[in-house]
Amino acid sequence: MWSRLGQLLVQPKDEIAPDQKCDVINIRKREHGEECEKETTRNQETLSHHGPLQETQPHYGPGPRGKDALPAAANTPAHLSSGRVQDVEAFCYRAPHLTTDFLHEHFTGDRAEAQVLDVGCGSGLVAKLMFEQGFRDFVGVDGSEGMLLEAEKTGLYRKLELAILGPETLPAATGVFDVVIVAGALDEGFIPVSVVKELHRAAKAGGLLCLGRGEHSVPASDGYKKNLEAEFQRMEEAGLWSLLALKQAHRYMEDAHQEHSEHGDQQGELYISGTVYLYRKTES
Repeated sequence: MWSRLGQLLVQPKDEIAPDQKCDVINIRKREHGEECEKETTRNQETLSHHGPLQETQPHYGPGPRGKDALPAAANTPAHLSSGRVQDVEAFCYRAPHLTTDFLHEHFTGDRAEAQVLDVGCGSGLVAKLMFEQGFRDFVGVDGSEGMLLEAEKTGLYRKLELAILGPETLPAATGVFDVVIVAGALDEGFIPVSVVKELHRAAKAGGLLCLGRGEHSVPASDGYKKNLEAEFQRMEEAGLWSLLALKQAHRYMEDAHQEHSEHGDQQGELYISGTVYLYRKTES
């Protein structure tokens, strides 16, 4: 019998005839541009309330660690390599908004009292967005000291922890968080699949885990997704949590791995899709 996750992931694909692809791509370019413009405006409105955004991505995996560390492997949203807000806008990066909006739709508790663990917090954009939704108590974890310094400038985090997850254990108390949220750091070279159980450990009984990731167009990312969803299903079958909802976004961000023709034209899809998973930890 299929798990609920397996059932929700099965969706029909659009069939596009070869002679229609040019028109479809042009339409997508227009739609993509409009949506990026809206997302850029929203980013700027958020930043005006809580200070400048230097980078939205965590640093995980091998490489330098500390205040001068750059994002890790380029097969993830970390190909926003310069760490500037212009890069976030250029790729129309929407993971924080998609993930926090999805949580916003389903959270029914007292937001002012809820304890939130923001894993891969980067410069603090997730906390900024959740603050606007009524949440007030944040603990952040990231692998870059420089990003944690930026997150500290928001004034929103009660506590910030430096950790390279995988080699290091998630530095969070057990069973105390009403919400554990990860926006965009679930991929190869970032948060290992083995850390999912640590995220689960940090949540309180009945707490929510909201996990967003992009469907990056590289083999390593495909393998990561298979292993991740297999772990999700094993944990569900073991009675550790249950899937409340799942959302697939077709314009998660521009595909940085897209091939270009000799004339510089983009070939294939203009943007990648993304998925946000929402689980509730079993009460026991």
